[in-house]
Amino acid sequence: MTGHSIVLIDSNFRRRAAISHSLAGTDVHVEPFESIEEMSRRWPQGELILVGDEDDVLHDLFAAMSEGGRWLPVVAYAEAPSIPRVVRAVLAGALDYLDWPFGEAEVRQALAIAEIGGSGIGSAKLREAMARSRVQKLTRREREVLTGVADGLSNRRIGERLEISPRTVEIHRANMLNKMGASHTSEAIRIAIEASLVG
Repeated sequence: MTGHSIVLIDSNFRRRAAISHSLAGTDVHVEPFESIEEMSRRWPQGELILVGDEDDVLHDLFAAMSEGGRWLPVVAYAEAPSIPRVVRAVLAGALDYLDWPFGEAEVRQALAIAEIGGSGIGSAKLREAMARSRVQKLTRREREVLTGVADGLSNRRIGERLEISPRTVEIHRANMLNKMGASHTSEAIRIAIEASLVG
């Protein structure tokens, strides 16, 4: 039987110790971290990130993964979490949510879920996060031009829509491609779709 490896992030020492202890002697290796900052110093190898859902930790974790270009399936947990909290976590990108306290059986189930669906969700979320970071570099006007391009409009039609000259549209379009690191218009449109800027 091959072993498994999980990354554990929890600011609460007692929970970190309890989870690590419950998996000691099993084929599940736990790499515990107190914070995302600590984990980011030496990015660990693992099949899954198990994270205590407190404050903005999920938001910060997904930001760190997208900035680093690394993505692992994430399972969050908290003691008696509310339904809105679980929904927010899943919408943010968590694959599953556990109710603390939990043991080996729940961790193994989370690993199974991560194995089945984690890689596809992870790569899609990573592409979306990277696309959003590229789109965020654009000014409001450059985003409007990008939307017009995605709608299939010519520079003249975009100019009419935005009440600017076709030459100004051309300048915004060139700046947009440059900022997004896109070599052509169709790549910029793909990035905009991945970022959910256009449908």
